[in-house]
Amino acid sequence: MIIMRLAAAVMAVVLALGAATGTTAATATPTATATTEAAAATAARPGITVATYNIHAGAGEDGVFDLGRTAAAIRDLHADVVGLQEVDVHWDVRSGYRDEAAELARALRMHVFFAPIYDLDPPAPGAPRRRFGVAVLSRYPVIAARNLEITRLSTVTPGAPPAPAPGFAEVTVAAPGGPLRVYTTHLDYRADPAVRRAQIADMLAVLDARPGPEILTGDFNAEPAAPELAPLWTRLADADPHGGTYPAAEPLKRIDFVTASQPLTVRDARTIASTASDHRPVIARFTR
Repeated sequence: MIIMRLAAAVMAVVLALGAATGTTAATATPTATATTEAAAATAARPGITVATYNIHAGAGEDGVFDLGRTAAAIRDLHADVVGLQEVDVHWDVRSGYRDEAAELARALRMHVFFAPIYDLDPPAPGAPRRRFGVAVLSRYPVIAARNLEITRLSTVTPGAPPAPAPGFAEVTVAAPGGPLRVYTTHLDYRADPAVRRAQIADMLAVLDARPGPEILTGDFNAEPAAPELAPLWTRLADADPHGGTYPAAEPLKRIDFVTASQPLTVRDARTIASTASDHRPVIARFTR
């Protein structure tokens, strides 16, 4: 009888200690397993890092042309895909008539698609055509690419009315988890938002025409709360880096964007302090 009473007392103490700590094997094991499975699921999601950068035709905020400095700034982003604006291809003396898109792609060992906004006659017979526009650099192979039109108000033809013109780049890359469409754009800079409003409508028409995940990058020349940008936010998520992008040295405005459609999820975003251009680059990481 005494032995039975001692056994019962020992069992009561063990049960009481388990209740006090809340750590019995029966409850601890499922919690640890669930945590491990959740972490593994997150790690297994295909991720991609995308940046946007207005490169100011290779000139820094100091006005000095230095394409090597531009390449170094892009390399330091460690991005998988980069949308570029203000890209010269044999355009002018300001960039030595160099092919910036091709040179940056070679320096960074990335694929490139250049989408000219302007494509003009060469300065002399036999010289390359003068082109200026946007480009997309990608570490992943490019499956398809198009140079699409949106409304523009020409900066090279005085008095021309707003009209459809090229320079809206669409690139489909072979990203982890499946093909991904990435766009880059450079919207009108004027104070009157009318042309930007038309450009937003044109771009949304392109994005809405095809299913699948999409990322839109670019220099929008408007801040996030601008009324003309409001339609974008019904379709795309702004990967808000919580910092300004222009001017580069001491940003006063955020006019450079990386945005994405569902099912892409923004994991983090930031601006990078650099004066290799008059804009700061924005970089964002997404998972599907």
